[in-house]
Amino acid sequence: MDGPALGESIENRSPALTAVAVVVTTVGNTAAMAVLAVLVGAFCWWRGRRADAVLAVVAMATASLVFTTIKNVLDRPRPPVADRLVTVGNESLPSGHATMSIVVIGTIVVLAWRFLAVRGRAVLVVLGAAWVGSVGATRVYLGVHWFSDVIAGWLVGAAWLAVCATVWSRWRARQA
Repeated sequence: MDGPALGESIENRSPALTAVAVVVTTVGNTAAMAVLAVLVGAFCWWRGRRADAVLAVVAMATASLVFTTIKNVLDRPRPPVADRLVTVGNESLPSGHATMSIVVIGTIVVLAWRFLAVRGRAVLVVLGAAWVGSVGATRVYLGVHWFSDVIAGWLVGAAWLAVCATVWSRWRARQA
């Protein structure tokens, strides 16, 4: 699946798609997701929602540690340099962009959930999934990740989000 996915991405490249992919992958990078998480955490702290603030920042920071550790242990090489449209460093598996996007955007969904009606929840989930999917797709399109790296990143991120949300939920229940 990795070779065909990369091959299709290469065959369907265009200047316009590449420009969009570069913007999405930049806005979805680890640093940008960290800034978003800190901003969400600061907003929650300011609103007196201390446990929510801690979730936003700690989920992001620990997710970064988790995916970096996995990358270092597995040491999987990226696709060939000739196929890459952007410069990247470090190992390939799992995709840090995929991991961080699902953790940070998922955390926002978790935090907003109790304040939204059913329609608002549905919209937030669809928009969040579209963003997370777009970030992952750009990594393959730009030739810097194998498709399986992105899937692994999403799985690692979803699992880590579940751990963090469970701990947060229990912490909130004790504070109530």
